[in-house]
Amino acid sequence: MTATTNPRERPTRKLGLSMAIALVMGNMIGSGVFLLPASLAPFGWNGVVGWVITIGGALALAFVLARLTVAHPDAGGPTGFVERAFGRVPSFMIGWAYWVSVWTANVTLAVAAVSFLSLFMPALGQHMAISTIALIWIVTAINWQGARASGGFQVVTLAIKLIPLLAVIILIPIAFSRSEPVVLTPFPVDGLSLTAVSGSAILTLWALLGFESASVAAAKVDRPAVNIPRATMIGTLATGVIYLVVCSAIALMLPPAAVAASEAPFSLFVETYWGPGPGAWIAAFAAISALGALNGWTLIQAEQPARLAERGLLPAWLARQNRHGTPAVSLLLSSLIATACVVLNNNKSTSEMFTFMAVLSTSVTLWLYLACAAAALRLRVAIPVALLGLAYALWTLWGAGISVSALSLVLMAAGLPLYAWTRFAAARIASTSA
Repeated sequence: MTATTNPRERPTRKLGLSMAIALVMGNMIGSGVFLLPASLAPFGWNGVVGWVITIGGALALAFVLARLTVAHPDAGGPTGFVERAFGRVPSFMIGWAYWVSVWTANVTLAVAAVSFLSLFMPALGQHMAISTIALIWIVTAINWQGARASGGFQVVTLAIKLIPLLAVIILIPIAFSRSEPVVLTPFPVDGLSLTAVSGSAILTLWALLGFESASVAAAKVDRPAVNIPRATMIGTLATGVIYLVVCSAIALMLPPAAVAASEAPFSLFVETYWGPGPGAWIAAFAAISALGALNGWTLIQAEQPARLAERGLLPAWLARQNRHGTPAVSLLLSSLIATACVVLNNNKSTSEMFTFMAVLSTSVTLWLYLACAAAALRLRVAIPVALLGLAYALWTLWGAGISVSALSLVLMAAGLPLYAWTRFAAARIASTSA
């Protein structure tokens, strides 16, 4: 399918390496990292080990995606790899569920961004649903202008959202150089706990979702066989290291009870080792972080169904592009569905809506990772690392719980009637034209 449909349309400008890295890192660094230290504080050193395992698992899966992209550059991303390994139906089920998980994640990010912004503009919080919907459509308008517009916005927001993370990293040596000693959380006398490590690793996975972004958006990346593997590995490694250092410092250098009870653990750290003034700005950075992630995932929510439509797994009209090369129908439909999710969940509290959407998104994405690792084994690509990635995906899926896994399986099966209708309609058109 060409990027344009008439001579008046503009040629599609694609994402270079820097924008592809920004897409990966920007989608991984969202709202979760600013709240995660509070959840990890009770785990202490077990949480540090949990981070190491999660980062290792994410890097293994990222490497598998990178090698699959090099071996099968024309597959069109993760669902294309699954189709080549296992056929059209499994590919559709994974791709369909992943698409649903993306627009549910976008609702989560929009809610988080509005929640942080409401600290400065309380009126936004008083009209949470309207504010969330407005933010979804503002970002949709940015993505309507094409991949380069979305990529440029992603680069800017990534640069801004890194500021509080780097501030924590800079404050670590400053804190240890002061006259008063830093009281670190002691290493557990009984040693590490497998149960605690497993529990913390599951929590950290939410913060690392998104390393597959460049691969999913393969059609919008320049020189995909080169830039996608580089962006995937560089973005995953850089984000993982930053998370490990920052979240471990907050959890270990502050009293665990204080961090666990804090609604703004980043602000608590900055106020403790710098002063009260800068800490007040953390909410603003967190809002920009969520907004940047919302922008990147909005690009993905348009690309994913368009790629499925190009392969005949969804109706062909979902692949139609505007003059900027954006899959316009997919973009608008995804944002409309996200808007409906906000309206239907308007009776829930902000925290309830956030938790529900986050759990749904995480559970489905786990199946995508599992399927890609299995596809690499079937296609005989990066077999040793694929085995590690498969083991990690299975372990994390088991740790997520039976209810979460069952919910994601139901979601996959829910799209099968649409797949059957798409195939039936295509067969009718083919028989009529013959």
